Amino acid sequence: MRKALVVFGLLVLVAGGALGYGAKRLYDRADEPYRGYPGAEVFVDIPSGTSTRDIGQELVAAGVVTDERTFRIALWRSGRDRGLQAGEYRFQEPVSALAVVETLARGRVHLRPITFPEGLTRLEMAVVFGSTGFGTAEAFLAASERAELVEALDPEATDLEGYLFPETYALPRDATADDLVEAMVAQFERVFDEGLRAQAAARELGVREVVTLASLIQKETGLDAERPIVSAVYNNRLGRRMPLQCDPTVIYALQLDGLYEGNLTRDHLQYDSPYNTYRYPGLPPGPIAAPGAADLQAALQPADVSHLYFVSRNDGSHVFADTLREHNRNVREYQVEYFRRRRAAGR
Repeated sequence: MRKALVVFGLLVLVAGGALGYGAKRLYDRADEPYRGYPGAEVFVDIPSGTSTRDIGQELVAAGVVTDERTFRIALWRSGRDRGLQAGEYRFQEPVSALAVVETLARGRVHLRPITFPEGLTRLEMAVVFGSTGFGTAEAFLAASERAELVEALDPEATDLEGYLFPETYALPRDATADDLVEAMVAQFERVFDEGLRAQAAARELGVREVVTLASLIQKETGLDAERPIVSAVYNNRLGRRMPLQCDPTVIYALQLDGLYEGNLTRDHLQYDSPYNTYRYPGLPPGPIAAPGAADLQAALQPADVSHLYFVSRNDGSHVFADTLREHNRNVREYQVEYFRRRRAAGR
């Protein structure tokens, strides 16, 4: 009888040890990295209001977590069972269930980039937006008409042309055109900071005037070294009440009316539009594109030069002149003779 009791006691101890080992094994499994999906990455979309049980099932089905029990243990260990956030999540490497729970609890959703180069109009930005999968070009155009977003800066604005700051933005998949436009305006306000606003006030320029001039600078040159010089040319012409004669303003006028086909002609220079700076003196009514930070700075910090003219060298740079005679000589050399030589060479 005593021998039987001893054997029974040993069996209880062994069973208890086995159960303890099994519990510990389940406990530790939440720490083990796992990857059960075949591709290089997997996306898991968690809609708002999804229960933790359904989240676990989705993660298991996607191959991110090994099984639902492991997920529940990870939830229990983390204490995050009530704080998981909705959104689209991207997984690329083996990761533990605990780390997955932490990712969802902190809302580290996958962000998709969208890039707007400097110098785009809001119509061109709409095309970019429509090609990225975030939404339609029409939705972006509608959002870009929310002039109230810049009312404090520019009470005359009827849309957001010039105030949609060109940059790369990282957005969750469910971001709307309105979300993006608000972020772009907010970035403009950060770039056009108190320092630049103080400079504008010192030069007795309104924000709209600065942004409009900056947009002209942006469309005329892509070289940082030239931006202050182009700014000086336009400031000098404005000071002398000379027409700006800026080709990009004519192109913009034609674009607004759906008439630009990619080639600017002499006849176009007479097109009747307040944006045509060949026909109307001073700055155009508003910005013609989205200027970058360097353009905004150049508009307020023109170079200390007396130039009144410039012409393209056809290599991305420009040659500047103080007098019309000098300018005409540059036009002959860098435009007339340049294209004559190209035609002669069959190019």
